Amino acid sequence: MPAKPAPIKKSAKMAASKAEEKPAEPAPEAAPEPAPEAAPEAAPAPEAAEAAPAEAAPAEPAPPAEPAPPAEAAPAEPAPVEEPPKPPTPPPPAVPTSAPLNLAVEDVNDTSVTIKWRPPEVIGDSGLDGYTVEYCKEGAADWVVANAELTPANRFVIKELTTGDLLNIRVVAVNAGGPSEPAVLAEPVPIREIVDRPKIRMPRFLRTRYVKQVGEQINLVIPFCGKPKPVVSWTKDSQPLDPKKVNIRNSDKDSILFIRKAERDDSGNYEMTVKVDSFEDKATLVIQIVELPGPPASVKLVDVWGFNAALEWTPPKDNGNTEITGYTIQKADKKTGEWFTVLDHYHRLNATVSDLIMGNSYTFRVFSENKVGISENAAVTKEVATIQKTGIVYKPPEYKEHDFSEAPKFTTQLSDRSATVGYTTKLLCSVRGSPKPKVEWLKNQMVIGDDPKFRQISNQGVCCLEIRKPCSFDGGVYTCRAKNAHGEAVVACKLEVKQVVVPEEKEKK
Repeated sequence: MPAKPAPIKKSAKMAASKAEEKPAEPAPEAAPEPAPEAAPEAAPAPEAAEAAPAEAAPAEPAPPAEPAPPAEAAPAEPAPVEEPPKPPTPPPPAVPTSAPLNLAVEDVNDTSVTIKWRPPEVIGDSGLDGYTVEYCKEGAADWVVANAELTPANRFVIKELTTGDLLNIRVVAVNAGGPSEPAVLAEPVPIREIVDRPKIRMPRFLRTRYVKQVGEQINLVIPFCGKPKPVVSWTKDSQPLDPKKVNIRNSDKDSILFIRKAERDDSGNYEMTVKVDSFEDKATLVIQIVELPGPPASVKLVDVWGFNAALEWTPPKDNGNTEITGYTIQKADKKTGEWFTVLDHYHRLNATVSDLIMGNSYTFRVFSENKVGISENAAVTKEVATIQKTGIVYKPPEYKEHDFSEAPKFTTQLSDRSATVGYTTKLLCSVRGSPKPKVEWLKNQMVIGDDPKFRQISNQGVCCLEIRKPCSFDGGVYTCRAKNAHGEAVVACKLEVKQVVVPEEKEKK
């Protein structure tokens, strides 16, 4: 039993030498296992190789049943040294936020002040822990913290103040990076009760654009309220007013804006501000001073064909400080030189003038229009539109002469009448016909001749028979007969002549 270890050592030595000469051969056997685990198994091989020289026994071939030990010896190899892990990168230091925004006074009374603000514009990754509100009396250097703990809200009431104090107030945003720059009120706040907050009562007609013409007077009265008396200020386009052009007169209840003679430079946005301590109200008044526009920049004759001329023009350079509402186009014949309006209130920048006279030459001009009126001057075409003669000979149409011949026809009939003895009466009728018909009167089918008792009148187709002082024997049937070459017409009526009856009592008297 003690003699057997020597051959085992020799076989280990041989295996070690083979492992040194052919280190790549164990790889196929270790292929099924992960590569990192194969390297540590081969670590003991050098130790076996070092132990082999201690034995002087000659090298012997390894038994055929023991070639597997080299694969088993592979796990004895030393494991590679692992590098120590790197320490984690420290996070960047926290940065304070920017200052709170739009710090303003919301309310004030004789013992407290309510302020409000908006969150900072830049907060950062560390977030926002809250706000610190501080105040300091005017003239003092020490700031007093109003809140013992950070407040997350954007509104805070500073309480237990002394009436009459004048306080400076500021707000600081706090996060992990520390406090931010403070947001400070622009003016100190007096601790006193505001009886009536300032309010501008803008008249309805001034809530929209107020338009006046150049040279007109502007006198606007804008009432307001507030107690104690508010301080009133005006600006134009965010700039102070020019006292040489605009006069402002303020009272306890209103403010008057007066411009003696308006000019276009007076147009703009006027802002009125009324202020009581830290409270204020603002109103904007838009004034627009307008005047007549200038003429179109240019006008040209584009084309002439037939009895037509095409024009184009460009808008005026000066619109009178208001929009252009249309154009007026006029034409003038070179022969007379008189201007006639062709189109008015026209909205396009091109037009076609028609119905021009053949052989005449025309000049055109265009006026601009706005809400004030028509421009004083016009743009006139340099070219002349000549309507050429086409050589057409006018041939008047032939009309067939109408035959107005017509047989007599009575348009007004005779009517039966009653007359009184001794009172002249008339019989009337009317007749038409072409040529003019001959009219004759008959009584009881007998032609009335030149009897002086009867008067026959015929004028413009109206026929009249006048019976002078008729008697009872003049009653009967009267006939009017009209005849010409195309025929005749007859109309008749009955006349009754009555005797006046005198009462017997009147006869006796």
